[in-house]
Amino acid sequence: MDDFNSRTYGTSGLDNRPLFGETSARDRIINLAVGGFTSVIVLVTVISSFVFPSLPPRPLNVFFAVCILLACGSTIVLIFWYRQGDLEPKFRNLIYYMLASIVLLCLCANLYFHEAK
Repeated sequence: MDDFNSRTYGTSGLDNRPLFGETSARDRIINLAVGGFTSVIVLVTVISSFVFPSLPPRPLNVFFAVCILLACGSTIVLIFWYRQGDLEPKFRNLIYYMLASIVLLCLCANLYFHEAK
């Protein structure tokens, strides 16, 4: 009989990739690290928009924070769909790209809020 452990399923080698919807421990750690870092940066930015440079907050700072939160909303929806299994695994790279864009937007916002020169 055929040994089931050595089947290649048409690939060049043994196919030990996780099935659709499953993630390895390494992927989960990367997802939590990237998501946690982004969440902290967004939280600091939103708080900074209301506190700096002084109370009451400037309307432009609050508008900047709302724009960042709207960008986060669409990313959260994509993450939810990805975790449900409705999106293909290739969308993970798009989610990482969007998270990096949000972090850079937060960096720009914080530089503006703290009046960096």
